[in-house]
Amino acid sequence: MSAQIRCSDVVRAAFRDVMRGVASTVTVVTACDARLCHGMTATSVTSVSMDPPSLLVCVNSNTLLHDILLATRRFCVNILRSSQADISAAFGGAVDARSRFGTGAWAYTGDGIAYLTDAQANVFCRKAALVPYGSHAVVIGEVETVDLRQAPSEPLIYQNARYCVSVAAPAAARSGRAGLLQRGS
Repeated sequence: MSAQIRCSDVVRAAFRDVMRGVASTVTVVTACDARLCHGMTATSVTSVSMDPPSLLVCVNSNTLLHDILLATRRFCVNILRSSQADISAAFGGAVDARSRFGTGAWAYTGDGIAYLTDAQANVFCRKAALVPYGSHAVVIGEVETVDLRQAPSEPLIYQNARYCVSVAAPAAARSGRAGLLQRGS
């Protein structure tokens, strides 16, 4: 059941600005049904549980990927490396949907799921649930296989409408003590 959300344009604009500031790892989510394979850049991807290992992907309900995810049981989340902004752009709409798999080195699993062979990682999932909400659907996938190719992790990150890379925080921040107030201060 989809909830109707009503809010003012001011709240909507402020929320959009806040969310643009949240740094997110860039992924390309791929899925195939009986007629075609499709992929789309996504930053709304996060882990759900370690038992069972699972993640979620938020997909706009008006996209071809959404339609394919409704029909198929499996999908792949390809985690992009910091050097793969061109692939993100292609799957983000800069390249026609039929030509996107021409950007990057793609292969297919035995059951036809497209995956990026030189991604930082591929997370192959079985669709466990698809929950409509507002303009999107939350797709929960139980992780079946993970292929991790690069260590240390150097993901492509998107924040404030631009690509970024991660940089280690100073030692004080890594210890978790930077900026914390002591009790009684």
